[in-house]
Amino acid sequence: MALDPKKHEMPSQAPEVRAHNFNEVALGYTAELAVAEANRCLNCKNKPCIAGCPVNIDIPAFLQLAKTGDFEGAYQVINKTSSLPAVCGRVCPQETQCESKCTMGIRFEPVGIGRVERFVADWHNANATEKAKAPAPNGHRVAIVGSGPSGLTCAGDLAKKGYAVTIFEALHKAGGVLVYGIPEFRLPKAIVGKEVETLKELGVDLQTNVVIGKTLTIDELFEDGYEAVFVGSGAGLPNFMNIPGESFKGVYSANEFLTRNNLMKAYNADPDTPVMKGGKVIVVGGGNVAMDAARTALRLGAEKVSIVYRRSMEELPARREEVEHAIEEGIDFQLLRNPVEILGYKNPDNPRDERNGFVIGARIQEMELGEPDAKGRRRPVPIPGAIYEMEADTVIIAIGTSPNPLIKDTTEGLEVNSHGGFVVNEDGLTSRKGIYAGGDAVTGAATVISAMGAGKVAAKAIDEYLSGK
Repeated sequence: MALDPKKHEMPSQAPEVRAHNFNEVALGYTAELAVAEANRCLNCKNKPCIAGCPVNIDIPAFLQLAKTGDFEGAYQVINKTSSLPAVCGRVCPQETQCESKCTMGIRFEPVGIGRVERFVADWHNANATEKAKAPAPNGHRVAIVGSGPSGLTCAGDLAKKGYAVTIFEALHKAGGVLVYGIPEFRLPKAIVGKEVETLKELGVDLQTNVVIGKTLTIDELFEDGYEAVFVGSGAGLPNFMNIPGESFKGVYSANEFLTRNNLMKAYNADPDTPVMKGGKVIVVGGGNVAMDAARTALRLGAEKVSIVYRRSMEELPARREEVEHAIEEGIDFQLLRNPVEILGYKNPDNPRDERNGFVIGARIQEMELGEPDAKGRRRPVPIPGAIYEMEADTVIIAIGTSPNPLIKDTTEGLEVNSHGGFVVNEDGLTSRKGIYAGGDAVTGAATVISAMGAGKVAAKAIDEYLSGK
């Protein structure tokens, strides 16, 4: 049978429809499409795709089962090494990881590994009747700080080995960035909830509204009988540009804007935590978070949404799929541009004018690419005198985040780097015995799957530490 040189297309909502709702954009493969895509796998002897997966899923094995229609068997293969398959199938950048190593990709398009993984996970969630079974306890207790992808992965791997695991989550809902950062149209919150419920079935105890460093300290966790602690608290501290006007009303960090919408339901008619809707919106940045913020603003009723990014389209760090979806939905891209000032309304004749202090626009500097920086990317350089003004009612800053210093400031002996991330060794061990860390709390803002990989590495190290290996 001749192999199809191209991936099977992912069914999706039409751009003109999805731009006005929060339903998931990608509709998912049918069983027939999943089988057909799995059949494109060559089942290579050296399996390069596994090396491209941060959690080392046996990709050829699950694809071979999917070929035959054994979707539950395929799911069980994935579940051996991944605690969040339905999440990974949706938000992982497979194009730069497992699929980038696919042998099919040498001459043709690589196998749509993520698309088949998503289908298999969704099939399991829709059809499985048996709950996950908690193993016999081994007598050891581990605390996990944060319920994002690294914390959930570490908790799942340890729970499967019989550890009594407690997750402490600062917010009122588990999931970390999966629930507050990624919009519903990319990752439905019911999917995250299902993955969390599976961990509970394994015996994981989840405590919400507990801020480690404030409600409890890490030292108090040890005093309470926990023998090891994994810190997966993420990078929730937003970065700003430090330009004039960032304090005007209508300026948001992307973190705040997305959290208000994703977690606090600001899209409702009368929300408890509203955001500004409608008008003209500027989103500063070019990563996945910028795409999420821009597409969310559009769905909230913005008249026009512009992404302002200081480099060109080739350097844009967001996933190609997200960029293409944004373009299809009508997002305006202002490339090689950088704001130097946010403009606000001021009525000198009436200090009580209710419009005073609100955003009315931004001054934009045109840029060009100069010499490469330390990371090899050409550095954006201002073009002298090339400045213009853009109208705006809302400005969203999406230029990255840093780890919150609360845990570091309340725990003696924890070493951090210049960016506030915990310093760890190859096993995720910090500068203090028994305290491990991983994910964005170490690296700063990165991908879901890399955070999961860090959680998996730390779980293995914690098991070896507590079991005396």
